[in-house]
Amino acid sequence: MSEHRVAVVTGASSGIGKETAKALVAKGWHVIGTGRNPERSAAAEAEIRESVAGGGKFDMLRGDMALMAETIRIAGEIKALTARIDVLINNAGGVRDQRYITSEGTEETFTANHLAPFLLTRELLPLLRATAAAGKPGDVRVIATSSLAYQSTPGLHWDDLQHLTGDFPASGIYCEAKLANVLFSHELSKRVSGDGIAVQSLIPGVVHTNFASHGDENMQGYLKNAAGKTPAEVAETLVWMATGAETGMPGARHFYDMQEMAIQPHGTDDAAAARLWAESEKLLAGLGY
Repeated sequence: MSEHRVAVVTGASSGIGKETAKALVAKGWHVIGTGRNPERSAAAEAEIRESVAGGGKFDMLRGDMALMAETIRIAGEIKALTARIDVLINNAGGVRDQRYITSEGTEETFTANHLAPFLLTRELLPLLRATAAAGKPGDVRVIATSSLAYQSTPGLHWDDLQHLTGDFPASGIYCEAKLANVLFSHELSKRVSGDGIAVQSLIPGVVHTNFASHGDENMQGYLKNAAGKTPAEVAETLVWMATGAETGMPGARHFYDMQEMAIQPHGTDDAAAARLWAESEKLLAGLGY
């Protein structure tokens, strides 16, 4: 195995993901990033590579992770690039202004924010487990970029998880997707903590990026007028979560601005977390994965 630690950072073409990748390659890590937009990905790749130091390395993979076919391809490309993964940062996601149905028949807010990281994590678990087996408990980590938006919804819409029919309040549905992140991290932690893998969530707060450019008017208006942090400032917490001794075990924790935050009860609901896992596996099986 490579002596260099390896991080996978989705959504590394801009914002928090790009700044996190820059910081990790500057520490000598091998970072594998993903990006959707070809031009933005190419620009980010050049910028991140300028930060490489200490034998670090950067690879940029391109694909639309709202699509499961693209996500499974990216997972395969990651496995072809490395025999180890020390940290998986599921950072990619986004908010939309209305319902968008993908070519696979899924709803984009749900797939980009939840189902893609679920599938990518599942596919990369063998590498994460193998790396964890060779190290100390908590050295290997899976980190989700979540949001306090999860607090704004009481629960998931179990009859139609993806909101394929009926009304589509875009901002509210984004909040549900962020709750799915929290519940997924909760269930994943239960499943892999025995392997020595720490599963944590980042609460970025308001960050001034292009994140809300595809959101509805409510989302854009709120973020435009809210005080917030730069991507580089938020990336400091994400890098600390990836590398700090105090952010390893135990898992299933939230962090904001270099501090641990309490998780609301509906984000630690064992039954809801287990049900979301089962429903996600059922959806993927229906798509052939």
